[in-house]
Amino acid sequence: MVRIRVLVVDDHRIFAESLAAALTAEPDVEVAAAGSGPAALRCLERAAAEGRRFDVMLVDADLGAAAAVPAPASFAVARAVADGVADGVVDGISLVAGVRSVQPAVRSVVLAQKDDAHRAALALQAGACGWVAKDCSLQRLLAVVRGVLRDETHLAPALLTGVLREMTTARKHRTESERLVESLTPREQEVLRCMVAGLGRKAVAERLFLSPHTVRTHMQNVLGKLGVHSTLAAVALARRAGVGPADLTGDVVERGGQPA
Repeated sequence: MVRIRVLVVDDHRIFAESLAAALTAEPDVEVAAAGSGPAALRCLERAAAEGRRFDVMLVDADLGAAAAVPAPASFAVARAVADGVADGVVDGISLVAGVRSVQPAVRSVVLAQKDDAHRAALALQAGACGWVAKDCSLQRLLAVVRGVLRDETHLAPALLTGVLREMTTARKHRTESERLVESLTPREQEVLRCMVAGLGRKAVAERLFLSPHTVRTHMQNVLGKLGVHSTLAAVALARRAGVGPADLTGDVVERGGQPA
């Protein structure tokens, strides 16, 4: 018999243990539990190293809600988690994105206290295969677990219209953001990637072999062309457009001629 390996991630211990016990009663299901995002990633890594990868992760939408990172920062945190550098509180959607980065074969299903089209859309965009109510029946949850392994996506019918609307709106915003980023010169795009990586003016100048004054001019041009008034807003827009951070692991810019 092929067994389905499921990881339950919830910081409410009673719920996690009860759900794990109920799922374990199924002859073809094997379950483990983790109480936080970083703990879940360690569990996934250990299982992969042992050749016993998990198939499905059931994660609480409100994981670490008391101290979780706000939603706008979720994907930045997910990248840090995926790189193995975060060890703090990670919310459920960030965890989904992080797991998608490091173990894309794992199917993630978000368990939620209530229907929320906006957060459900964020979860799907992060890589989740479903958004399911915590108070659903065990049989319904088992059907979802088996369904996502067949590449199905599971949402409550009441959420479908709202989720499609949210994802359509996000796509429109992303298209507009892409158009604005494309209006930047190649040098301004380099500066923007450095901003996304969290570099300040001096660090950007050193990295790109420019004077601080020139970097300041480029940054002002970037903000103006993107139609924003702060570095934070520029970074958020860049993220929507799919702009990644500058690679800080090596010297990807070589000195060549006079500073631009």
